Amino acid sequence: MPALQASIAALHARVPEMIRLTRSWVEVNSYSGNPPGLNAVADLLAAAFRLPGLELHRQKGGAGSGDHLFWSSRALARKAPVLLIGHHDTVFPPGHFEGWREQGTLARGPGCLDMKSGLAVIWGVLSTLSEAGLLDELALVAISVADEEVSSLDSRPHLEAWARRAECALVFESGRAGDQIVTCRRGVGGVRAIATGKAAHAGNAHRDGANAIWALSRFIEAAQAQTDYARGVTVNTGTISGGTASNTVPERAEAALDLRFDSVADAQALMQALQQAARDCALPGTQLQLEGGVRRLPMAKTPASDALYRAYASCQRAAGLGDGEHPLVGGGSDGNTVAGVGLPVIDGLGPRGQGFHTTNETVELDSFGPKAEALLRFLWSKLG
Repeated sequence: MPALQASIAALHARVPEMIRLTRSWVEVNSYSGNPPGLNAVADLLAAAFRLPGLELHRQKGGAGSGDHLFWSSRALARKAPVLLIGHHDTVFPPGHFEGWREQGTLARGPGCLDMKSGLAVIWGVLSTLSEAGLLDELALVAISVADEEVSSLDSRPHLEAWARRAECALVFESGRAGDQIVTCRRGVGGVRAIATGKAAHAGNAHRDGANAIWALSRFIEAAQAQTDYARGVTVNTGTISGGTASNTVPERAEAALDLRFDSVADAQALMQALQQAARDCALPGTQLQLEGGVRRLPMAKTPASDALYRAYASCQRAAGLGDGEHPLVGGGSDGNTVAGVGLPVIDGLGPRGQGFHTTNETVELDSFGPKAEALLRFLWSKLG
């Protein structure tokens, strides 16, 4: 297919620009809690993706969030789109981990892997298709949200609305070793347990008090006992605080719990068990209240997502990449978000690297071209 080969050549010629764009986006801090930085990167993305055949809808972010970007092609009027999903928020606040440094075939910087390089891969393919006049023939929606690292609470309604209209979703999170494709992720939840009691002097009026820390400790013991490795259910108490002084009966204490689960049924059962534990563990004069819950449902593998994986794996092979399936991933992404409405999803399609969420985050620059070629081949199969 000569036209495909010409487009592949044009795409690989764009690799230096993909890397340049990634660098320009990484050099602006876009921590999830930094709306000005998030919107500065959104402005850069909007400029880069100003391509013939794409229309931008910029959704203003809610309180504390940056803007979310949605680019669509005209073919949406005729058929269900393929979603190309990314995010432009990162995990480090200003001053903690900054800049871009290249050494040989590696680059280091916040978001270089997770996942501004994935956005550059999407840009490279869409700009190639636009130049070839092919965007009007493909039903596509490219997405970059500003709150993925904090569970996409603000962007979720928009992601879910697009997912209900779509054919499938491809998520360009950090590429894995050997180019393995992510087909399933655990679900994620977060609960804040708040215990309230009654303060009293520990020496003169101990019996008049109601110890919030004691009640919370009983709850933590019951909550941790819900961990069941065989079923893929884990509860982790990550932080705890409470009390004012050792000689005062504490009137308040709280703890933050991280929840993970492999199925929707387990998520529901876990939340019910925690609510029951809160009722059972309260002592006379105390109350236990839970805030939060399920943040992301599991991204479960289905027959439809398996077919999507196999189709994309063949495109990766043709681009000279590996084609394996990654084991279950413990962390969530927007793959979970859109899979929650029943959409077939695969993930981990961005450039390879290591160290995401660390100050040693690095991306392999020589993986940009092959990763972009795999996406181009997949979208090419949708033409006609």
